Amino acid sequence: MTSPAGTSTPTTAPPHPAPVRPREARPAPPSLLGTARAVPEARWAALALALFVLGGLAQLAGAPTWLHWALYLACYVAGGWEPTLAGLGALRERTLDVDVLMIVAAIAAAAIGQVLDGALLIVIFATSGALEAIATQRTGDSVRSLLTLAPEHATRLLPDGLGGPGAATEERVPAADLAPGDLILVRPGDRLGADGTVLDGASDVDQATITGEPLPVAKHPGDQVFAGTLNGTGTLTVRVDAAASESVVARIVALVEEASTTKARTQLFIERVEQRYAFLVVAATLALVAVPLALGSDFQSTLLRAMTFMIVASPCAVVLATMPPLLAAMANAGRHGVLLKSAVALEQLAATDLVALDKTGTLTLGQPHVVEVVALEGHDPRDVLAHAAAAERGSEHPVGRAVVAHAEEAGEVHDFAVSGFSATPGRGVRADVSGTRVVVGSPLLLEPDGAGQADDERTRAARLATARLEAAGHTAVVVVLDGVPAGVLALADRARPEAAAAVARLEALTGRPPLLLTGDNEAAARALGASVGIREVHAGLLPEEKAAAVAGLRDAGRRVAVVGDGINDAPALATAHTGVAMGRTGSDLALESADVVLVRDDLDALPRTLALGRRAERVVRANLAFAAVVIAGLVTWDLVGTLPLPLGVAGHEGSTIVVALNGLRLLRARVWDEAG
Repeated sequence: MTSPAGTSTPTTAPPHPAPVRPREARPAPPSLLGTARAVPEARWAALALALFVLGGLAQLAGAPTWLHWALYLACYVAGGWEPTLAGLGALRERTLDVDVLMIVAAIAAAAIGQVLDGALLIVIFATSGALEAIATQRTGDSVRSLLTLAPEHATRLLPDGLGGPGAATEERVPAADLAPGDLILVRPGDRLGADGTVLDGASDVDQATITGEPLPVAKHPGDQVFAGTLNGTGTLTVRVDAAASESVVARIVALVEEASTTKARTQLFIERVEQRYAFLVVAATLALVAVPLALGSDFQSTLLRAMTFMIVASPCAVVLATMPPLLAAMANAGRHGVLLKSAVALEQLAATDLVALDKTGTLTLGQPHVVEVVALEGHDPRDVLAHAAAAERGSEHPVGRAVVAHAEEAGEVHDFAVSGFSATPGRGVRADVSGTRVVVGSPLLLEPDGAGQADDERTRAARLATARLEAAGHTAVVVVLDGVPAGVLALADRARPEAAAAVARLEALTGRPPLLLTGDNEAAARALGASVGIREVHAGLLPEEKAAAVAGLRDAGRRVAVVGDGINDAPALATAHTGVAMGRTGSDLALESADVVLVRDDLDALPRTLALGRRAERVVRANLAFAAVVIAGLVTWDLVGTLPLPLGVAGHEGSTIVVALNGLRLLRARVWDEAG
């Protein structure tokens, strides 16, 4: 425990220590709307939709034919120029995709006077392309956002700077240039520039981004530290142990990139299906023109039949069978604080059969609080708490704030005269409280060189209380009054109020109990897991170990959703079938790596979204079946009989409207309530 007024003596002390930036103060991540505005495809899709709507309104109002035709053709240009270029590029590479089919179908529709059908196709495909571009851009930004975590520069100590206080010679160098064996000076409030070992100094380091531990960790000579973690109020001299490319942060980046690449391969199957479908429709259309003409049929009637086939066989209804229900579900979830970055994310979440949750900041609020005050013989618990809070009032350490807050809740804040406040990193705080010398700090105070007596009965009792509290997964804080141990405070991270209910609901939906993956210690993890109903706990995991655990579950055939909030969770989020990030407390990389963001940090929204996704999947299957039956019926009619063009268009567009309206039912507010 420490505070900004710490007493450690740095090798070269800065005149004004940099303030430690709390996690809550981090800038908000860019929204999906902001990303859409930055993607050109989104602007062109919006323009195409606007022109289509204007054309439809002009047609309904009885405006001159040339006006609505002009608006529809402008819609063609706005939404179709990029698919046209993509289709031409595919043709140059001797491949055929749905872009080509869409353009051909739209042109064919216009050629036979059905420009409305062609414009609708253009709008649908332009919108789909924009959504894909937005998802792709945000996936790329997820890795780049981590680069802001590690500092760009570090203070390197030159060999002649090892002669003692005041003799240090420093140079400011790019962190990427640091090599193993270099010595760096880390001042209060700085982020560490490299992985290494502490050689001199003492401080508390917030390494929640790497290990997920909720409280800063005391660092002394011989302890390991990580690049990108935040130093507290002491000054550290650190020996660099790994080059920038081999640091824990760099390995996280590599894991995210590798997992994202693996995910992308799943799209190859869809691309192959699209090519086969496009080849089939184009080949069938050409055959419907060539074969009858070879047999002497009339050119105009043959072309009309082929164009009718092209329209009724177009994928418009199939696309709308899928996207409206998914987008409606995404919009409904968005209204309730859940950001689904793509329709694929919703589909993957709906298929989840196992959920793995992080501890700190996910199942918990990430804020320590006092859960028990143990007073030793001869002391009153209220008096112990009151004196501890008075001594801690000058501290900005999370533990100090928790002690003061608990005293205020218990009504044990008194008008004590406090003087002589000081703080020692990793040890605690000291102050004179109305004539009583109060020391509040770690269990190290009970050692022979601490504030208490190592061999008396009171100290042994304090050690037993500390051991009991730590075994229960709590953080123990010792209170010493006038050199005598007086009590022990137990602190723990507070579970989210909705955590237990969310865990139970997730188990009911997936058929398997969720599990806990955390970098925190075993005792704390198991205590928290038991309080929220999680039986399987994996503790003490580094980021790569979390990702490996998730990969193992995937290899075992599980469809895994991982929920986390920190940088240390990002590899696991990217490795999982579905990554879910906490929106308020989540790190930038976790937010960008995840497929789903719980904007309000409401765990109860996760099982609701999973249930909503499964309902959307049922609607999609029903829509696809209906669309397929209609398309098959119209195509068969056109092939074996004479399908009138107006009837073909009516059947095709009618099925499109039916599946769209069926999907949009998921926008209703009561659908979210029913998902609970």
